[in-house]
Amino acid sequence: MLRVEHIVKQYAGHTALDDISISTKKGEIFGLLGPNGAGKTSLIRIINQITGPDSGKVFIEGREINRNDISQIGYLPEERGLYKKMKVREQSLYFARLKGLSKADAKKKLEYWFEKFEITSWYDKKVEELSKGMAQKIQFIITVLHEPKLLILDEPFSGFDPINTDLMRKEILQLKKNGTSIMLSTHNMTSVEEICDSIALIDKAKLILNGTLKEVKEQFRSHTYAVQYKGMSFGFANALWADYSLVHSEQLDEQRAIAHVKLLKGNTLNNLLNAVMPAVDIESVNEVLPTMNDIFIRAVNGEKGGENE
Repeated sequence: MLRVEHIVKQYAGHTALDDISISTKKGEIFGLLGPNGAGKTSLIRIINQITGPDSGKVFIEGREINRNDISQIGYLPEERGLYKKMKVREQSLYFARLKGLSKADAKKKLEYWFEKFEITSWYDKKVEELSKGMAQKIQFIITVLHEPKLLILDEPFSGFDPINTDLMRKEILQLKKNGTSIMLSTHNMTSVEEICDSIALIDKAKLILNGTLKEVKEQFRSHTYAVQYKGMSFGFANALWADYSLVHSEQLDEQRAIAHVKLLKGNTLNNLLNAVMPAVDIESVNEVLPTMNDIFIRAVNGEKGGENE
């Protein structure tokens, strides 16, 4: 759906983007991640043709993007752009008309979304009377009203309580189900875990991580397993010897404990089980997989994916 190739952008000697190339598939949710100041907003502005790259190109649906493609993009910026003194109804209609909808179509679509979000009572309120979360809902509606093929959401969950965060997450997933391609820029790694298909991580203007969520997690596996067992802790520890690293151990009760063990020297889970089973009774074994929050921190700090040393 979207492809950016070798994008470079500089501002007064500062490099905001350094040879960035990423691509998204049609109908997927793509997470654009990175610390503050990494270059995410610069890339989003280039995709939206607010600014241009110093070099590199942006393609949409296989062809180089042009001004006419703006009508196919919906953009929810992190810094919200509602006029505080205008009433919700007239402002929503105004933005809908800017996106090319007729007055009749705009009214019909607005009624649908306002009823869906149960906010029809807000029509005659001024934006300055709304809470941050309420204003966020209005801007989300304005962003999706023209049914864009590509939806770019910058921190869409900001300002929401857990109930409205869940509501917004469900709406984003429904848009994906309906065929919308979505780029999600967020620091909320829980949301990335729950809804993103692929991610790209930018840090200090460079692309440092890119791939499907499964591929990225596989890259950062630490080959650590949580082993719950019944028996003596010292017996379990002694059985490990130098072929494994006992990362963490916790006593659950007088007879049972759980230990986090990292495989070393090319050992497998079967090797681990064969080593400890003569000493204890195994109740359960689960691989300890890295969270996106762990991966984000490790990647930004320059750590590589886990290895079976």
